[in-house]
Amino acid sequence: MPQSLLLSRPSILSPYSLSILLSSHAKFQPFNSTIHLFDELRHSYNSAGLAFGVDEFNVLLRAFCVQRRMGEARLVFNRGFEPDVVSFNIRIDACCKKGRFLDALTVFDEMSKRNLSPTLQTLTTLVYGAGIAGDLPKAQELFDEMFERGLDVDRGAYNALMSCHMRVGNLKGGMAVMDEMVEKGIELDDVSYYTVLSRLKKLEDVCLVYGRMIGNRFVPRMRTVMLLMKVFCNNKRLDLGLQFWDYIVEKGLCLHCHVLDVLVIGLCGGGREDEGYRCFKQVVQSGRQPLDRTYRLLEGLLVKANEFKKLEELRDMMSRFMDLDTK
Repeated sequence: MPQSLLLSRPSILSPYSLSILLSSHAKFQPFNSTIHLFDELRHSYNSAGLAFGVDEFNVLLRAFCVQRRMGEARLVFNRGFEPDVVSFNIRIDACCKKGRFLDALTVFDEMSKRNLSPTLQTLTTLVYGAGIAGDLPKAQELFDEMFERGLDVDRGAYNALMSCHMRVGNLKGGMAVMDEMVEKGIELDDVSYYTVLSRLKKLEDVCLVYGRMIGNRFVPRMRTVMLLMKVFCNNKRLDLGLQFWDYIVEKGLCLHCHVLDVLVIGLCGGGREDEGYRCFKQVVQSGRQPLDRTYRLLEGLLVKANEFKKLEELRDMMSRFMDLDTK
């Protein structure tokens, strides 16, 4: 949205349009230029009789924090506005994402000195930040503080604590957090499972979490599907790869060509081309086009095995996509 349009048409001013303009400006322009634009926008708001307060101030603050310009974000606090909880949450989030957990704690202390009560978002962000810093005791302390303050601890908070356990290699602790979620009726989501699975090194540990996921009839997102398929095929556990494939087919999950590619390469390398061909056919029947690499691998093996009927069928399947490309 052009800057001149916003300044000349106060009627279209809104937090959303303000966010677009200031974020773009903060990304490419120096601090003073962005502050000057902010002051011009404040004048436009005032001329239009629109309220201009802490919400707009937070838009400016977020614009610098998104760009990780933390020093300049601190200077924004001296703009004559009284920061609220959202203001501090923005700064804490930016510090944690930048790996500056001690700075985040300093901002948290400043928040307390202003008698602003932290929200669930505040403490959840700090737990994530403690995880990035590898400080499990502090993460647990912050997590416990949620209950002490009477906050309604949700799945995001538990996932943050679980992530911290997994980052420091504490599988037992991570699984304990998962168990506590189940006991309290908090449904595990893809973040929960991926958080644990992505940090595991041993196949038996992956199988343990995988078994729990399948036992709960949970339908994972594609990143988790891809992660598991790579683990199974890289460890020559083609039985688990096929079992998992059939599970996602049964659940109606979109059959991704890259997942198929990993599985087919594993199956063909293990002398199980027929099963690879079956999976390939399922993807085509779902209306998705497999990777050319997957097709060439199967084509070469079918030629070598003199499986001319299947070869003809394979080429016919792929020709459908080629016909669509030429239309």
